[in-house]
Amino acid sequence: MSASAFNTPRTRGLVNARTIIFLGVIVLLLILPIFGTPFFVNNVMTRVMILGLIAASLVFLASYGGMISLAQWLFAGIAGFMFGNASLEAGARGLNLGWDPWVSVLFALAVTTVMAFILGALGSRTIGIYFLMLTLVYAVIGYFFFAQVVTVSGPGGVTSISPPPLLAERRTLYYAAVVLSGIVYLVFRALGRTNFGLALQGVRDDPVRMASLGFNVPFHRVLAFTLAGFVAGIGGLLNVWFNGQIDPASIAIGPTLIVLIVAVIGGISYFEGAWLGAFVYVGASIYMRELPLVDRIGITPERFNTVIGALVLLIMVLSPEGLVGILSRGRRMGRRSPAERSIEPPTTAGEPAQAGSALQDR
Repeated sequence: MSASAFNTPRTRGLVNARTIIFLGVIVLLLILPIFGTPFFVNNVMTRVMILGLIAASLVFLASYGGMISLAQWLFAGIAGFMFGNASLEAGARGLNLGWDPWVSVLFALAVTTVMAFILGALGSRTIGIYFLMLTLVYAVIGYFFFAQVVTVSGPGGVTSISPPPLLAERRTLYYAAVVLSGIVYLVFRALGRTNFGLALQGVRDDPVRMASLGFNVPFHRVLAFTLAGFVAGIGGLLNVWFNGQIDPASIAIGPTLIVLIVAVIGGISYFEGAWLGAFVYVGASIYMRELPLVDRIGITPERFNTVIGALVLLIMVLSPEGLVGILSRGRRMGRRSPAERSIEPPTTAGEPAQAGSALQDR
C-alpha cells in the first residue's frame, strides 16, 4: 500500500500534531502511577478522567451538533443508579436484583442509552436556548424522580456499590478511566470525518438547507444525543464505582452545571478541553486551600464557587475558546513571523473565522 493512501482528507484530520500530542499525554498518564503519589493518581487524576469523559459528551454535542446540553450529568446518574439497583442484593436500597456486575453494566448502559434516545427525540426539533432549557428541565425531572421514587433510590440514594472485581483496586479504576477517555477522544475525532459527522456539522450550520438536500435533521440530532448519553453513561459508571454510592443530591443542578463549567474552562470547541477543564476544576477544588497565604485574601473552601466563577469569567474574556483555544492561538502565532503577526486582523467571539479554525484544528 502506497503512502499516498494514508494522505487523504479524512486521515489528514486524524493524524496531525494534536493527535500525536494527545497520544503522548495518554502514555504519560499510563506511566503516571510509577512516579505519582497514590493520592494524586487514585483520587485527583481518576476524578479528572471521569469528569472529563462526561464533559467530552457535552463538547461533542456542542462542537458537532451545535447543541448545548445540561442533561449529560443526568445520564451519568441514570447509569450509576441502574448499576446499583441491578448489582446489589437484598438488604440494600433499590431493586436489589443481585445480577452479575458485568450484566449490570450492560443493563445500566442500555437503560441510559434508551433514555437518551427518548429524551433526544422529544427535543430533536428544539434549537438554541430552547434546547438548553429543555435539557435543564430533563435534569430537574431526573433529580426529583430519583429523590421521590424510593423503589429505585429515595432521598438516601443507593450505597455500598462495589465495582466489578476486575476494577476493584483504585489503580485499576484509574487505568480504566484513562483508556476509556483515550478511546472516546479518538472515536469522537474520527466521527467528525465520517458521513454522519459531516452531515451533523451541516445540520449545525444550516439545518434548513440540509433538510432541503434530503437529510433527516431531527434524526441526526437524536442519534448524536443518544451517542452522547451513552458516553456520559460510561462516565457515570466509573463515577459510581469511584464513590461507592450515588444519591439524588449528586445529580442536582449544582453538579449538572459543573459539566458545563468544565467544558467552558477547557474550551467547548475542543475535545481536549474536556479533560483540561476537568484538571483545572478538580485541581482547584482540592489544592486551592493549600496555597500559601490564600486564606489571608479571603479565599476559603466555602468560597470555591466564587473563585471558579471568576476563573471562568477571566477565561471567557481572554479567549471564548477556553484554555485549549489560548494554547492553540499561541501555537499559531509562534509559527508566524513578527511581520505576519503585526498585520493579522483581530477576531472576536462568534466570527466565522474562529469557528472555522476550530474545525481545522480538530
